[in-house]
Amino acid sequence: MDAKTQKSELTRAAIVGAAMNLALAEGLEAITLQAVASRLGLSKSGVFSRVGSREALQKAVIEEYGRGFLADVFVPAMQKPKGLARLNDIVSRWIARTRDVEMHTGCLYMAGAFEFDDREGELRDVLLGEITRWRAALRRTVLQAIETGELKADTDPAQLVSELNGVTMTQLHDARFLRDPQAADRATQTWQRLLSSYLA
Repeated sequence: MDAKTQKSELTRAAIVGAAMNLALAEGLEAITLQAVASRLGLSKSGVFSRVGSREALQKAVIEEYGRGFLADVFVPAMQKPKGLARLNDIVSRWIARTRDVEMHTGCLYMAGAFEFDDREGELRDVLLGEITRWRAALRRTVLQAIETGELKADTDPAQLVSELNGVTMTQLHDARFLRDPQAADRATQTWQRLLSSYLA
């Protein structure tokens, strides 16, 4: 990669990062090329030349958030054996990320879901696709724990995934809105109690 290309890629990453910060603070609809340009001291045309349209930038933000989320929560857990060890690791990392990241920034998945729950369009589809892929990966992990005999054979993976999502939603609500310093610990305890009801 030559120096010019490398600089362009770094600038694009900075643009997407600034747009993500804007989305986390004010919502995806707050992203505009001019707003991001102003934050970075760039021209609007300079932003456009690197990311294209406003819609392309919004899409890039959602996809980059998804990559970061999976890199923190899901990918490292693949080093664990299939089954309960992997599921536990994913949930522990999810709770930890909610404590260390989303506690301070908010969650693009949750905020975006509320922002676009009554809208149609490509941006909603992109967000839905990212969330659906994450939940499908979590569901596969639950299925593997059933197959290893560690979770009850009659476990409904979709139900458990829904309950897990509720654990982290409550954690984030309590940490950010109630400012409860014990929110992560409570989430861990809730997960342990929930898990005990599914153990074979």
